[in-house]
Amino acid sequence: MNFWWSRHPLAYALLPLAALFCAVVAVRRRLYDRGIKPVWQSPVPVVVVGNITVGGTGKTPVVIALIEALRAQGYRPGVVSRGYGGARQDAPLRVSATTSATDAGDEPVLIHRRTNVPVCVFADRVAAAKALIAQTDCNVIISDDGLQHYRLGRHFEVAVVDGTRRHGNGFCLPAGPLREPVARLEAVDFVLYNGPAEAEGEAVFHLQPEAFCALGGGEAPLDHFAGRTVHAIAGTASPQRFFASLEALGVKLRTHVFPDHHRYQREELVVLRNAPLLMTEKDAVKCQAFDLDEAWYLRVGARLPPALIDKLSAALENFPHSSA
Repeated sequence: MNFWWSRHPLAYALLPLAALFCAVVAVRRRLYDRGIKPVWQSPVPVVVVGNITVGGTGKTPVVIALIEALRAQGYRPGVVSRGYGGARQDAPLRVSATTSATDAGDEPVLIHRRTNVPVCVFADRVAAAKALIAQTDCNVIISDDGLQHYRLGRHFEVAVVDGTRRHGNGFCLPAGPLREPVARLEAVDFVLYNGPAEAEGEAVFHLQPEAFCALGGGEAPLDHFAGRTVHAIAGTASPQRFFASLEALGVKLRTHVFPDHHRYQREELVVLRNAPLLMTEKDAVKCQAFDLDEAWYLRVGARLPPALIDKLSAALENFPHSSA
């Protein structure tokens, strides 16, 4: 919603509904905090990576970077996710090398293919976590999103904030983009900004391009498309971020924007034959079966601040039986 990012008259008109939404959110959280609604405590530590706004903030690259950091310390991480954009499941779905984004959602499939850690998808994160623990030897669980899924107890919370759009107009749904009031950030263990920082002391990360990867296999250096005109598609919450990354690499763009988590059809893309086709890795997991000519995705990585890794490591060391 465009009016979410400004103090538009429509946003003010929706403030009564936003106040009701905030009240429901506050009551629901209080019920969990006071033990009136049950919270399941995992036998292994749970790290939640989420946000308080609707839309993309860069959570998935952060999850991947955390997986890599934890494995470097000897931990065996697993991931649970709702699997947004995938088919509705009747039971937890364990993602495998052959699982499609249509079944599990694009982000869980991306995470599994990049890291090869166990990933379990289900709307009920508690059931997904129980399945992951029963079926694997993971000793730490990362919840991709789920900051508001309070039934899943957590040992550490990371809130990812878009450093440019921040909190939009500052209103809760439906008047603004907030799932919870901004004050919720005071309760999380670490607030991480997807650059740039506005205030001294803000912890930021940046998405660094690593290589162009062909959908059929193989890589090319970052200057491979410099000076060339390409078709650039993006079915993400922040397509302009992707386009800006390509332009910074000297690529000339013909842009094509699709809805977030869009389910591509081959016919939508084969018509773009007169130039190379570039996309995000999130889009690529849904397009690899299309046998497209000259189709590539830009692989990126999140560079996390050492302060986050240090604080998370200290928290994990204090969890019983969570040693690597």
